Amino acid sequence: MIAILGAGALGRLWAASLPARDTAFVPRPGTSPAGPVAYSLKGLDGAEHPVSIPWLTASDTPDLLLVMTKAGDTLAALQGIAGALPPTTPIVLFQNGLGSQQAVAERWPDHPVLAASTTEGANRPSPDQVVHAGAGETWVGALTDAGRPHIAAVTERLGGSGLRIHPENDILGRLWQKLVINAGINPFTAILDCPNGDIVAADFFRTHIDDLCREIAQLMAASGQPASKPADLRARIEAVAHATAGNTSSMRSDMLQGRPTEIDYINGYLSRLGQSLGIATPVNQMLTEQVQQLSPN
Repeated sequence: MIAILGAGALGRLWAASLPARDTAFVPRPGTSPAGPVAYSLKGLDGAEHPVSIPWLTASDTPDLLLVMTKAGDTLAALQGIAGALPPTTPIVLFQNGLGSQQAVAERWPDHPVLAASTTEGANRPSPDQVVHAGAGETWVGALTDAGRPHIAAVTERLGGSGLRIHPENDILGRLWQKLVINAGINPFTAILDCPNGDIVAADFFRTHIDDLCREIAQLMAASGQPASKPADLRARIEAVAHATAGNTSSMRSDMLQGRPTEIDYINGYLSRLGQSLGIATPVNQMLTEQVQQLSPN
C-alpha cells in the first residue's frame, strides 16, 4: 500500500491518479477520521470524476510513503509515523524549496529517503474539489545512501499513476533547478498579488530580477552546482512565467487563503545559505521579509 502524508491539492492529485485500492491518506496523530476523503478531480480534459480515498489504519503496513506536506510541516509530520514504518519502507519527499529535505535525511540517515521534483500543477478551488491544472513531469532520486537501491522500484511504482515519472541520479540538482524558478516567480506574485505572467512587465520585478539572479548564480557556484549565468537564470524564470501566465503560484495561493507560505524554504533558504557562505543576498532577504510581513503568523 502507498501511504500519502498530506491531503492538500498535490496529495489528492496523486491519490486519485495512483491505482485504486492501493492508496491511503495518513491521519493526523491521535485522530480517527470517520469516513474516507471524498472529493472530485477535474482532469486536464475538463471532465470531473468522484474520488474516495481511505485513511491508513493501524493494521496497514505501507511499503511506500509519499510526503506531500508543506515544507515547514514536514519534519514534525513525519515524527508521527516514522516510528511505525518498517526500516525498509522508502520515504519520498515532494516539498518545494530546499532545507526540509536535508533535515529529514539528517534525522533518518539510515532510512531510504528519496526526494521528488515535480512540475505537475494542482489546486483546490474548494475543499471538495481538486483541479489538475497542468501536466508536468516528476523526477525521483535518493537523498540517503539507503535510498539509492530503491530509485528504480519507486519510479516504476509511481508510474502506475499515469503521470510522467523519471529516475534521477542527481536529485539535488533537480531541486536546485526548481528552486531557481520558485525563487524568481513565487515571491513576486505574492507581493504583487498577480498571476505568474503579470510579473514580467511589473516595475518591481524588473528592478530586482537581475540582482536576484546574480545572487542565485553565486550561491549555486559556491554550493557545487553547475555554473549558470545570471542572464540565463532570468531567461528561464521569465520563460516559465510566460508558459504559466494564467496560473496562481502556490505562494500567492497560500496568502490568498490565509495560510503560511513556504518563503522560508525558498528565498529564505537562499538568504540563510548566503550567510553561511559569506555571500551577500540582499534581494533574497528583502523578498523573504516582504512576504513574511504579508503572511499570517
